[in-house]
Amino acid sequence: MAGFHTKTFLKHDDYMTPKYAWDNIKGFIPKDKVIWEAFYGDGKSGNHLKEIGFNVIHDKDDFFENDKGDIVVSNPPFTKVKEILNRLVELDKPFILILPSSKIHTQYVRNLFIEQKDKLQIIIPRKRIQFIKDGNDLQNKCNFDCFYYCWKINLERDIIWLK
Repeated sequence: MAGFHTKTFLKHDDYMTPKYAWDNIKGFIPKDKVIWEAFYGDGKSGNHLKEIGFNVIHDKDDFFENDKGDIVVSNPPFTKVKEILNRLVELDKPFILILPSSKIHTQYVRNLFIEQKDKLQIIIPRKRIQFIKDGNDLQNKCNFDCFYYCWKINLERDIIWLK
């Protein structure tokens, strides 16, 4: 298995989100908010969110230099999770992020959210998400154990299991 700082691990930042991953949670994404899909990837994720009925900003601007929309809904680069979460809390920006399930065990997630007035909430998919690499839907798929991490979304429960 690749170490956390090898080139192999860094390649995991370029796995794209299939449309069904957004379809699975469309009922939990606020309809009255402008979504900022802040991490461009191949550009398809923003289009998927638009296709299922959301008002989406999705461009190639640098996340760390901008603040757009009302809520961030995204599959961010996994190697930048700590910095991304810190920035979102700093901006006081509600979010739904697809992240590895193991992130819930990290000290930085614990320390960042344990003192927040708004709780971190989780939506657990029924099965692993088949992320797409290199634009090829039939090959180059990889699945990761991921959750949808939600903050300031006001879900009915702190943990929701998708059926």
